[in-house]
Amino acid sequence: MSDIIFGFLTAISPINLIAACLSVGVGITIGALPGLSAAMGVALLIPITFGMNPSTGLIVLAGVYCGAIFGGSISAILIRTPGTPAAAATAIDGYELTLKGKAGKALGTAVIASFIGGVLSSISLYLFAPTLAKLALKFGPAEYFWLSIFGLTIIAGASTKSILKGLISGILGLMISTIGMDPMFGNPRFYFGLPVLLSGVPFTASLIGLFSMSQVLLLAEKKIKESGKMIEFDDRVLLSKKELKQILPTTIRSTIIGNLVGILPGAGASIASFLGYNEAKRFSKEKEKFGHGSIEGIAGSEAANNAVTGGSLIPTFTLGIPGESVTAVLLGGLLIQGLQPGPDLFTVHGKITYTFFAGFIVVNIFMLILGLTGARWFAKISRVPDNYLIPLIFSLSVIGSYAIHNQIADVVIMFVFGIIGYFVNKFELNSASIVLALILGPIGEAGLRRSIIMNHGNISILFSSLVCKFLIIITILSLFSPLIMKKLQRRSIKINDKQ
Repeated sequence: MSDIIFGFLTAISPINLIAACLSVGVGITIGALPGLSAAMGVALLIPITFGMNPSTGLIVLAGVYCGAIFGGSISAILIRTPGTPAAAATAIDGYELTLKGKAGKALGTAVIASFIGGVLSSISLYLFAPTLAKLALKFGPAEYFWLSIFGLTIIAGASTKSILKGLISGILGLMISTIGMDPMFGNPRFYFGLPVLLSGVPFTASLIGLFSMSQVLLLAEKKIKESGKMIEFDDRVLLSKKELKQILPTTIRSTIIGNLVGILPGAGASIASFLGYNEAKRFSKEKEKFGHGSIEGIAGSEAANNAVTGGSLIPTFTLGIPGESVTAVLLGGLLIQGLQPGPDLFTVHGKITYTFFAGFIVVNIFMLILGLTGARWFAKISRVPDNYLIPLIFSLSVIGSYAIHNQIADVVIMFVFGIIGYFVNKFELNSASIVLALILGPIGEAGLRRSIIMNHGNISILFSSLVCKFLIIITILSLFSPLIMKKLQRRSIKINDKQ
C-alpha cells in the first residue's frame, strides 16, 4: 500500500503531469495520421526516454500508447481512414455520423468511451494483474485456434448489408493471410517469386491501402462525377445524459472484452475493437442503426481497443509476455531502464511500477481533456474540400507505408490493396471483414497445426481442455445468433402488428 500511495504522489508531480500531457498530445497526433501506429510512436520515443527518470520515461511511453489508440479514431471518424488498425471498426459508424453532420457527437462518444475503457483497464492493473495473468498461461495452441475461430464468426456481425458478402470478404482475407513462409516448416508459399512477400503481406501497408488509398480513388471518382461538398455540422461534442446512459452498458461490456483480449498475448486491440463492436450490435435495441451511424457502435469499438492498453500490460509486467505489438516495444523500454518483468517489478521496483500504474490513470484523464477540448479543431479535417483532401490522404498513405520499413515495396503493396479496396467497395463487400481475417488467419493456422503436431496427428487435443470447450460453445452461439436474432425480431414485429 505504501508503494501505491507513493506511486500516486509521484505521478501527479509537475514534471510527470507535463510529461503525461505532452506525450498524450504527441500520441493523438501520431494515431490520427494514417500509417503511423502506436507501436511506431512508442518506438520513436524510447530513445528520448533514456535520460529520463524511469518513472517519467514509462509515463511518456504510456501517454503515446493511449493517445495513439484513441487518435486512430479521429481520422477513422472524420475521413474514414483509420489512423491505427485498432480503429478499423470505429470507421464503420463514425464516418456515417460525419456524413450526417454529427462529427462532434462521434468524436465525443469516441473520447468518452476511450477514457472509460482506459481508466477501468488501468484499475485492473492494480486489482487483477497476478490473477488474470494466469489466464494467459492456460491458452495453448488449441485454445488459440478456437479463439481465432470465434473471432472469425464476428465477420457475420461486422457485415452490415449481407452475411454472404461478409463471408466472401473473410475468405478473401484468409487467402491473403496464407502468403509468406509456412509457420511450421518455413517453406515459402504463394509469394509469387517476390522476396518482399516471404514474411507475409505487410499488415499496415495493406490496411492503409484498403481504407486510405481506396478512399482516395472513391473521392477522386466522386470529384469527377459531382463536385465535392463541405460537410457542415453544428452539433455539440459533449453527449447528453440520455446518450451517456445509452452507451454506458456497451462501454462497460466492451471494457471487459478489451481487458480479456489484452491479456491474451498476440490478440491485440484490432481484435478487441471488432469484438466490442459485434457485441454492441448483438445487445443493442437499435440494431438497424449499426452501419448507418450508431454511437453504440463507436462506443463498443473504442472502449474495447482502449481497454486493451491496460489488459495487455498485465502479462507484460508479470510474465514478460507482451499482450500486443505496442507492449512488445514497451517491454524493450522496460529492459533498457534495467527493469526485468516478473515478481521483482512488484517488490524491488514496486515504487516505479506503481508510479507507472498511477501515471496510466493520469494519462487517460489528459486524453479525455485534450480529446474533448480539441474535438472541434480535429473536426475541421472533415470540412476540407476534396481537392485538398485527396492529395493529403494520398501523401500520408505513401509516407506512412514507406515509413514502416523504409522500402518502396510497401508502397507498391499499399497501392495494390488500394485497388482491391476500391473494388471491394464497388461490389459492396466488407473491408473490415478482410482485415479481421488477415489478423485471425495466421493465429488460427498456427494454433491448429501446432496442436496436431504436438498430439501426433490426433485432433482430440482440440476438444480436451475446459477453455477449448467454452470457446467452442460461444463460437456456436455466435454462428447462430444472427439467425436467432432475426427470428426474434420478425416475431416481435408480427406481435406489434397484431397489437
